[in-house]
Formats: sequence, structure tokens, C-alpha cells
Amino acid sequence: MSADFHAWAAQVKRLHHALGALAPAARAVGLPPPDKEEWYELLAHKLLAQLDAPPVLVVAVVGGTNIGKSLVFNHLGGEMASAVSPLAAGTRHPVCLAPEGCDREELLQGLFDGFQLRRWQSADDALADTAEHLLFWRRGQAVPERLLLLDTPDIDSDVAVNWQRADQIRQSADVLIAVLTQQKYNDAAVKQFFRKAAEADKAVVVVFNQCDLEGDRDYWPRWLETFSGETGATPHLVYVIPYDRAAAGELQLPFYPAGADGQGPLGPASSLREELASLHFDAIKIRTFQGALARVLDESEGAAGYLARLRQASGEFAAAAAALSTSDMARVQWPALPARLLVEEIRGWWDASRSPWSRQVHGFYRVLGQGVLWPVRKAWEGIAGPAPEPLAAFHTSERDAIVEAVQKLLDELDRLSQVGNDTLRPRLAGLLGGASRQQLLERVIAAHAELPALDDDYRDFLRAELDRWGEANPRAVSLLRSLDHVAALARPAITVSLAVSGWIVAGDVVGQAAAHVAGQTVSTLATEAAIAGGITGGGEAVVTATGEGVKQAAARLFRRLQTGYAERRAGWLAGWLERELLGGLLDDLRAGAEAPESQAVADIESALASLRVFQAD
Repeated sequence: MSADFHAWAAQVKRLHHALGALAPAARAVGLPPPDKEEWYELLAHKLLAQLDAPPVLVVAVVGGTNIGKSLVFNHLGGEMASAVSPLAAGTRHPVCLAPEGCDREELLQGLFDGFQLRRWQSADDALADTAEHLLFWRRGQAVPERLLLLDTPDIDSDVAVNWQRADQIRQSADVLIAVLTQQKYNDAAVKQFFRKAAEADKAVVVVFNQCDLEGDRDYWPRWLETFSGETGATPHLVYVIPYDRAAAGELQLPFYPAGADGQGPLGPASSLREELASLHFDAIKIRTFQGALARVLDESEGAAGYLARLRQASGEFAAAAAALSTSDMARVQWPALPARLLVEEIRGWWDASRSPWSRQVHGFYRVLGQGVLWPVRKAWEGIAGPAPEPLAAFHTSERDAIVEAVQKLLDELDRLSQVGNDTLRPRLAGLLGGASRQQLLERVIAAHAELPALDDDYRDFLRAELDRWGEANPRAVSLLRSLDHVAALARPAITVSLAVSGWIVAGDVVGQAAAHVAGQTVSTLATEAAIAGGITGGGEAVVTATGEGVKQAAARLFRRLQTGYAERRAGWLAGWLERELLGGLLDDLRAGAEAPESQAVADIESALASLRVFQAD
């Protein structure tokens, strides 16, 4: 680990803070917070909790039920601090003996953050059956300097909260005194507990309790071999304690060292307390820090693995959002907007740029022209029948297209509710379960009926496009203005000519103007036909005068105007479907899809990269 401890500590704190900031993104994809995962608990209870604490060694006596664990704790502490009974006493809360200088509540609270601290009153304190996570503490007169000694709840208890508390002490500890017996050395819960300890490289001292020193001499090496092989723990020290109830009651049990492999001859009894006092505190502390950090940095089971799961879950949300995108699923073959509406909007745009005199002349003769062409329209209706009202026909076509699109969307939603991914299926099942297909169609038809053919948003878009077209085609605009001015002077003659031809050769006039008239009158007048046609592609005189480039530019403009209209109507339909059918589902899916892009993810990855460098040093 790098000698620059402060820089290392800063990255640990940064990682912890970023993981807290990641909570909203994790919730967005349905990923549970990491606070119950082993690597995170080591980060919080070991690394973060001890960064700013004095370099004390946390030594925890751990083991299963009714094996003399509290008895060993009392021997190491030199006093009856934890209740002992020939029956299973049932330690439910940790008990801590702290040496002078470390017997400060603020220090202990920082080291054991998940517990509520209580001053020790009696050996029976730890037997209290309460839901709160309590830790009872007092000064230990015989506890070695810089060493915190803890008794812990049973790690194989039938009560889940007991081993949860024991787990947290394990994560905080530097050294674990593993109290084992012939009955408990191969217990599944015990092995699982110490397997996690070995993965975090905790220092382990094995104590075989309640042994027959003669009859069990050939067995405890085998017990130790099985325990080490099943857990991956390599004991730092191994002791054997004989079964002696009288000596136990007087805190006089002998601890016989048995060698690192348990096969050494039993020599004189020694003091495990003194052995603990002589441990290389700093080396063990660094070792346990590195072990905890290795779990945090583990690519599959650590913080990186958590990010990988977040990205996987986010990918499912992205896939669901893509599958459910109303802009794709509600595709509409939108009918073309009637040319009359576009021409009227174009004329309004052009009118705004005319001089007051020209605008007045054209306005007067436009009204007059409607009367002049009235007999033409009537004559044409007598031949071909009444022309359908273009806007009404368009509205009907648009409504039919919308209904078809919504029906296809509902069919697709039904399909996705059966075959979609695990994120989408349950949400769609709830969404479609109470929905009425016919009611939805009726509501969208009613909403469309209230929709104006042209709204302000589209008008703004259209005028902006026309402005850009004018700026890109200054020669065409200049020519049109010239023609417009000349036409204003020639208006009386043009109007009389049209009036005469309208009465005398009506059939010929209608035949030539049918494509432009269709119930419209103003576009048949000479100048306005040139203006509208020059922009929309129908005025051959202007096209010839201004060149092929203008014709192409005008055609592109017309397509953009129609496409822009279709895009806005499709956007309206998509928005309506999101509000009325999907509710906030799409927002939830999109938020989940964007979870990996959060700043918290970037901060976590940066902190992990820095900590890997420290770990490698």
C-alpha cells in the first residue's frame, strides 16, 4: 500500500461518498443498494470507520453456540465481563473491553457505527433480547494497550439478527479468535463465517476448547486441517484448552500452544493475552486494510461488480425503452397537408413583406377575384360535381391514420407483455390489465377533433423555413418582388380579362387552371400564381426565368414544410400516448437507461482506479 496514507484515505472516502450519491441511479434500475453486500460492509465498517481512528487492534472472540466462547473472552479480558453458563447462555449483543486511553465513547462509536453504545452494567447485559443493535462497553483493566477485545453473538444462531451482529464485528475486526470444538469445527455456518474472514485476509487465532488432552491428541490436527481447507483460513496461532469446569469458574484455564499446524507437542501453558499484546500491531492493521480493500476492488464481487450489475440492469431498461418508444411504435403514414393551407400561409408570409400600397391593391383584387371566378367554379361543379372540402377530407384521413397507428401500438404492447424482458413484462401486464382498447381509441379520436389543422408552433416553423428559403434564394425573391410590383399596376386589366374569359370560355379556363383552383380562387390570378408557384413548384414562368436551381430549392422547401408538419403531428400523438396510456413508464425506463451516465458512476470508477494503484504499490 502506498506510504501516502492520507491520499489513500481520501480515495476511500471519495468512493464511499460516490456510492451514496449513486443511490438514485440504482433505484432507477431496481438495483438494491450495496449496503448489505460484504465488500460494502468492509468499506463502511472497516476501512472508512478506522481511517481517522487511532491505530488500535480490534480482536473479536467468535464461534458457535455453547462452545465456551464467552469463557475464553473472560479469560483474555481477565474478568467476568460476559455471562457464562453450563447451558447455552445465548449472547445476543457484543461486549467490548477497552484499555485505558481507548475507553472513549466517540472512538468506539466511530469504530462500531452500526451499533448503539451502552455502558456495561453487568455480565448479563449482552443477554437482553432487543431489536436494537447494542454494544456494551467498559474499561478493561487487564486488556493490553491499543487492543480492543470483544465477545460476539453466536455465528450459528437460529436468530438471524445474532449472526448479522457477529458479521459486522467480523468486518470491523483485525484479529479473530476462532473458538472451535469437536462438534463445531466443521459446522456449515461456522465455515461460511470464516470463509468470508479469509477472503478479507483477517488474522485468525484458533482455540480448540473442551478437549481431552490425551484422547483428542490425534484429532485436533485433523480438525484444524479440515477447518483450514474448508475456509481458506491460515491460523496465526493455535491453542488447545482442556475441559476443566473448576478451572473455568476461576478463570484459570490453561492455553496450550499446539504449533501453527496443530501437530506440535503441547508444552507449558502460555498466556494468549500476552501473545496478543506482542502481535505486530501495525503489520496486522495494514494486512487487514489491504484484505478489506481487495474485497472492495474485486472485479466480480466488489464495487466494480456492482457497477457491472447496474449497467446490465440499465441495458434492460434501455432495451425496454427502445421497444416501447411511441415515436417508433406509433408510426403514422401521415397524409399530406392540403396545398391550400400551405399556399395561404405562404401568401401571408409574402404579404407581410409587401409595401402598404402593393398589399392594398392585391388585397382588393383578391376579394374581387373571388367573385370573378365564382361562375367558373359553378360551371366546373356542374360538369364534375361538387368538389370535396379539402380540409375536411384531410381531417378524416388524418384521423384514420391515427386510429390505425394506435391499434398497431396496442397490438405491439400486447405482444411485448408476453415476450418482453423481465423489466418490461410485469409493468406492461399491469398497464394493459385494466385498459379498455375501445375507450382509448375513442379518447384519441376526441383529442384529435380538438386539434387545429395549423397551430402556432407549426406556423412559427413554416415562417422560419420561408425566411431561410428567402435568404438562400435572394435572386428569386428579387424577381418575385419585381413581378409583384408590376402585377399590382396591371391588376385592373388582369381582372377584366379573367372576368370575360370566365363568362365566355369558362370551360377552357377551368381546364387550364384545374390543378391550381380545386375550389381555391386566389392562386389563379397571374401574380399570385407566380409567387406561390415559384416557391411551391407550380409556377413554370418563374422557374424558367430564375433557373433550374430555384425549382429544386423550392421543391426541397415544400417537402420540408410537409415533413415538418408530419413530425409535429406525430410528436403530438406520441405525447398523447405517453400521457394517456403509458403514464410515467417511459420516463422511468429512460431514467434507468441513463443511470450509467451519472456523475456518481464516473466518480466511483475514478476512485477505484486510484485505489488499485495504491493496492499495487
